[in-house]
Amino acid sequence: MAIKAEVLSYPTARKARKKISIVPYLFIAPHLVFFAAFLAWPFFYGVYISLFRFDFLQPKNRPFVGLKNYANLFNPSSVQFDKFWNALGNTGEFILWSVVPLVGIALLLAVLLNRNYPGRGVFRTIFFAPYTLSVTVASVLWWWIFQQTGIVNQALQAVGGKPVNWLGDLPGAWVAITICTVWWTIGFNTVIFLTALQEIPKSLYEAASLDGANSRQQFFLITIPMLRSVLVFVLTITLIASANLFGQPYIMTAGGPADGTQTVIYRIFFEGMLRGQMGSAAAMSIVIAIMLLSLTYLNFKFFGQTEER
Repeated sequence: MAIKAEVLSYPTARKARKKISIVPYLFIAPHLVFFAAFLAWPFFYGVYISLFRFDFLQPKNRPFVGLKNYANLFNPSSVQFDKFWNALGNTGEFILWSVVPLVGIALLLAVLLNRNYPGRGVFRTIFFAPYTLSVTVASVLWWWIFQQTGIVNQALQAVGGKPVNWLGDLPGAWVAITICTVWWTIGFNTVIFLTALQEIPKSLYEAASLDGANSRQQFFLITIPMLRSVLVFVLTITLIASANLFGQPYIMTAGGPADGTQTVIYRIFFEGMLRGQMGSAAAMSIVIAIMLLSLTYLNFKFFGQTEER
């Protein structure tokens, strides 16, 4: 009888285990809706567009070309090849210019702002304040500063130097764009590092001091290892943000001189919005997305393995 009762109760228990609550799905539903509307749908529609010679100005003349738009990006004889890879090279150059200060200086600022001294809240606000500005405001401000008659050249002339055509020559244009970007966005990374620093137990530093470790040793043996995961995150988002550079060169240099500061996002904008070749622009976007996803994966995989060891 006991065995029979157990057999009869098994389907009931099985049904109870299979019962699924919809409450968690209701909580994530708003995010899923926005994700589908503003990320998933545009991505898949972009893949669709990339398979056509998609011209917004001629809606009835959009022939299917398959993977030709992608092939043109890797065909040296195509018009898109030189422009695309030149823009990609410019983007890589800007990444080299910007990522180190945006991560390194932000970390040093966070360490300084994490100390106890009068008015540290004011300094935190000052460093973060530029991030609240729009890209247009920041770019116009630094465009004016680096003009031929701007503050920078006036300061150079005051000490006996010669004015520099910052926005019209290379590498001066990249210097101006990089300074603008670092000044504008470094506060965001600084706040992330500062939050992570405040989570490190002070007892670790006290124990290290008792063992005779100086400030430099504490920084490299305690602070850096404890911030490893945050460093990976900040490095990743900074790489992605730098790869998506558009507003600063668009406003400050218009991609010049001689397309020397035309980034890949600038090129996609030019190809799609100004030339009207949305299919080619979409193909460029998909290729860049794949590159960034691969870079992000390798970044997390490499540092993740390092952290596990």
